[in-house]
Amino acid sequence: MRLRAILLALATLALSLYALPAQAASATATFVKVSDWGSGFEGKVTVTNGTTTAMTGWNVQFDVPAGFSIPSAWDAVMSRSGQHYTFTNPSWASTLAAGASASFGFNGSPGNFPGISGCTLNGASCGGSSAGVPGKPGAATATTTGSAITLSWGASSGTVTGYRVYEGTVVKATVTGTTTTIGGLGACETHTYTVKAYNAQGESAGDPVTATTTGCTGGGGTLPKHFLTGYWHNFVNPAVELKLSAVPNEYDLIAVAFGEATATAGEVVFGLDPELASAVGGYTDAQFKADVQALHQRGKKVILSVGGEAGRVQVAGAAAATKFADSVYALMQSYGFDGVDIDLENGLNATYMAQALRSLRSKAGSGLIITMAPQTIDMQSTGMEYFKLALSIKDILTVVHTQFYNSGSMLGCDQAQAYAQGSVNFMTALACIQLENGLRPDQVALGLPAGPGAAGSGVVSPALVNQALDCLAKRTSCGTFVPPRAYPDIRGAMTWSINWDASNNWSFSKTVKPHLQGMP
Repeated sequence: MRLRAILLALATLALSLYALPAQAASATATFVKVSDWGSGFEGKVTVTNGTTTAMTGWNVQFDVPAGFSIPSAWDAVMSRSGQHYTFTNPSWASTLAAGASASFGFNGSPGNFPGISGCTLNGASCGGSSAGVPGKPGAATATTTGSAITLSWGASSGTVTGYRVYEGTVVKATVTGTTTTIGGLGACETHTYTVKAYNAQGESAGDPVTATTTGCTGGGGTLPKHFLTGYWHNFVNPAVELKLSAVPNEYDLIAVAFGEATATAGEVVFGLDPELASAVGGYTDAQFKADVQALHQRGKKVILSVGGEAGRVQVAGAAAATKFADSVYALMQSYGFDGVDIDLENGLNATYMAQALRSLRSKAGSGLIITMAPQTIDMQSTGMEYFKLALSIKDILTVVHTQFYNSGSMLGCDQAQAYAQGSVNFMTALACIQLENGLRPDQVALGLPAGPGAAGSGVVSPALVNQALDCLAKRTSCGTFVPPRAYPDIRGAMTWSINWDASNNWSFSKTVKPHLQGMP
C-alpha cells in the first residue's frame, strides 16, 4: 500500500508540472549605440518577434534628450514630433515571422548620446531596450592642479565591466573604479571629459564635465563673475554724446573707443576728440582723467579700445610689437586705463600681437585687462587670426566679446545650418564655437548692438540676449539649437555702445545687467 501511495503521488506531481502554463513569449525592441564620434552617433534598434505567430507590421517609438536629433534612418520609415520619433516597417518588410528579427539604423547628432527613453513597440514597452547595457554613470566632479585633472563619478547600475573616460572620441583612461587622474596637462588648460560605463553589451554615457587646470593668470581685477561691457564714443555721431561721468552704474567695464595709429608701426596714441569736447559743453584731458578715477572709485574698470572700423593700427613685426606695448603702457599710466581692447577690423597678425600683449603684461602686471572684439567671421574656426590670438594668450586673456551683428547668417558649432543673425540660435550656436574649441566659458561674452541705429543688422531685443545667456549657462530658454553642454561660467555681454544705449532709453543695460546679476 505504501509503494502504491508513493507512485500515485509522483504521478500527480508530474501531471501538475505538465499542466503549468508556459511563460508568455513577447516581442521586444532593443537599442544599441553602434558608434559615437563626438559630433554624431549611430544607433541601431532590433525588433524581435518572440511570439509563436507572425507579426503583421511593427511600430517603434521613443524619445531622445533635448539637444539631440536624428536626421536620417534606414530600413524603416521615420517621422518626428519634437523629441519623439516613430519608426515603422518598410513596405517591403510588412511581416515578421515568429522568432524572427529585423533591424533598422539611424544617425544622430551631436555625439556623447546618452540613450533613448520611453521606448514602445506596437504600443507596449519595448522590453529589450538597452537590455544588458550598464546604467548611466552618476554626475562627475573634477578637482585640478597645474598639471592634472582628477575625476570622480557615481557608479552605474547593472553589470559594469569598467569605465572609459573620453575626451571627444579619444579614450583618456580605462578604469574599474569610479575615479581617475589624467595627468601630463599644461597650466590653465580647459578639458571636457565624458565617463562611459561599459560591458559586453555596450556603453552608457554620463553627462560631460569641464575643468580647467590651475595656473591661470588672466587679468580682470575685481570684475564680477558675470559682467556688462560697453563702448564709450570719443567721437560724434548720431548717438547721444556723453562724458565718462555720465556712464550709468549698470556698466562694469567701459571701453574707450578708440586709440589710434600713427605713422610709426605699432604705435598707439589717444586724445580727446575736439568735436566731442565741444558737443558735451567742454571736456579737457584733465577732466577726462578725473572721470576715469571717479569710475574706479565706483568699482568700474576703464580700458582703451584699439582699432575700430576705421582703425589702422598694424602690429606685423617685432619692432611694431614692442612699440605697441610701450605706447599702450604709457597711455595706461597717463590716463589710468586698466587695460586694452583689441578691435582691429582691418587685419591682425596673431603672432606679433601676442608678442605685444605679453610684453604689455610684463609691464602692467597681473591686473592687466585684455579683451578682444572680433567680428563674427573672425571666430568661425581656430585657423582664423583672431581665434589663434585668443588661444595663444589664453593664460592672460580676460574675455572675448565677439560682435554678433553686421555679419549675415553664419554656421554654428553643430555645422548643421547657417543661423540667421538677430536670433537666439545665432548667438548661442556661434558662441558655442569658441566654448567648444579651447576658450574657457569665463572668457566668452556676447557682443550685441544697444538698439536701433547702433548697427546695420543684427539688432536684437535685450530680452533675447538674456534668453541666449540662459541657454548657454543652463541649456534652458534655447531656440532650436541647444548647446552640447551647459556653461554656467559664461562671462556676460558687451554692447555697442553706451552712447547708443543712451539713445534708446538705456534699454540694453537696464535689461541685461539685472539678468547678469541674477545668474549663478
